[in-house]
Amino acid sequence: MGFSHIIFDWGDTLMRDFPEKSGPMADWDVITVITGVIETLKILKNKYTLVVATNAGVSDTELMRQALRRGNIEHFFTHFYSSKDLGYAKPDVNFFLEICKQMNVIPEQCVFVGNDYIKDIEGASVAGMNTIFFNHAEAKPETPAAFQIISKFDELLNILLP
Repeated sequence: MGFSHIIFDWGDTLMRDFPEKSGPMADWDVITVITGVIETLKILKNKYTLVVATNAGVSDTELMRQALRRGNIEHFFTHFYSSKDLGYAKPDVNFFLEICKQMNVIPEQCVFVGNDYIKDIEGASVAGMNTIFFNHAEAKPETPAAFQIISKFDELLNILLP
């Protein structure tokens, strides 16, 4: 695989999204990092540039970073993007292309990891990125745009490391 950047969706990919909670995740009484995230990111950061990109409607980039900090995972990432600050929302191809533009890379240098097939995987694929569908719910959708499919976060290591 010839990519150098791994872009992760935030909610339900890195940290659990609780739909019953209101307001920004940074302000929630409880936050939860998805099982396997910390251990996997520790290893991946040595080979790849790690990035977070979210559509979270109530959180801008700084509020997302605050939540990542609370989960003790912010330090693994070098770039942070939110739809609020980018001006585009997933699955709009411009969301993904604008991230590449700001990082000065081409889409083919990126792999996008996300749990929402339509918003994350189809959008990133149309933009020209490699994609990994984090299907932790083990749903059975048609997934032709997914380069790979995982059901546990640490399965990324088997795909991304030689």
